[in-house]
Amino acid sequence: MAIEVEAQVTGSVWKIETSVGARVSEEDVLLVVESMKMEIPVEAPSAGTVLEIRVAEGQPIEEGDIVVVLEG
Repeated sequence: MAIEVEAQVTGSVWKIETSVGARVSEEDVLLVVESMKMEIPVEAPSAGTVLEIRVAEGQPIEEGDIVVVLEG
């Protein structure tokens, strides 16, 4: 079952902390978003394998954008 991870804030992707194929645990940091000069981690909602990373470092994103897809 695919789990779509959404951005919680509008900003830009500061750093991607994972890669496609990586196994992640619940609450692992997948990427960091910079918004209003703050760094906000985007965490895995559950354990799984990273199927897709839909953003690149430096890319602007909006709240609600799908940034990562996990297989749970």
